[in-house]
Amino acid sequence: MCFVLKRRPDRAQSFLIVGLIYLLAAALGILLFKALPFAPWLSLLIADVAATAFVFVFSLIFGNASVYDPYWSVQPIVIAAAACAFCGLSPLGLLLLIAICVWGVRLTANWVYTFRGLEHQDWRYTMLREKNGAFYPAVNFFGIHLFPTLVVYLCMLPAVFAIRENPAFNPLCAVFFVTALLSAALQLAADIQMQRFRASGSGGLIRTGLWRYARHPNYLGEITMWWSVGLMAVCAMPERWYLLAGALVNTLMFLFASIPMAEKRQSRKPGYTEYKAATRMLLPIKK
Repeated sequence: MCFVLKRRPDRAQSFLIVGLIYLLAAALGILLFKALPFAPWLSLLIADVAATAFVFVFSLIFGNASVYDPYWSVQPIVIAAAACAFCGLSPLGLLLLIAICVWGVRLTANWVYTFRGLEHQDWRYTMLREKNGAFYPAVNFFGIHLFPTLVVYLCMLPAVFAIRENPAFNPLCAVFFVTALLSAALQLAADIQMQRFRASGSGGLIRTGLWRYARHPNYLGEITMWWSVGLMAVCAMPERWYLLAGALVNTLMFLFASIPMAEKRQSRKPGYTEYKAATRMLLPIKK
């Protein structure tokens, strides 16, 4: 079911609307987390799903699943900041908060730069709507909204546990803090190069900069970011090794969902077969 507004807001109005939606979603999640009597990991999960459902309602109102797009980068900042506010700020907690905020602010800024307004929807969501027909509402909620929320929730658990338990600082934590910052820098460079390529209007395949050496350097940065966060926490809490499951699930999502969808679309462009044969998928190493 979809309730599409007849008059679409312009870009400035769209920013205000989306900003208000996320402020309310964050407030709902925090209040619910504080009110629930369950274990923190379960309360966080319920609050996170409730905030996602809140955003989903507005994606129905505007007939646009891209209302959810900023959630991926805003959700971790809210979770990390709330955990530090509730539990105090240890040295490890501070490093985790900085890494997550640097990553989240950068990714949100990229969304702001590319956001055209509520009249525009990500091509992947439009494809899924055309492909699934009457089943699209279920795909929209469970696939576009809930599944990414659960992936990032799992990726954030190591940071949440580390902030709550305040373990002894391990020097390796600093090493993975640096790799987290480098991951965000890699994504920033890849995004800037892609935006410049698109602005040039040349079309076709980008084969310059980082994209000359890897077909998805931005996704590589996303994958290494969450392994870095997970390893920062697990180095200080080796008994919590299982918390790396979030980074693993995130990696599998990119390998078996995000990258195949992107490559299927790119395959329509001239020269893609040769580009794919000559360029690695993720690691910027010559074949």
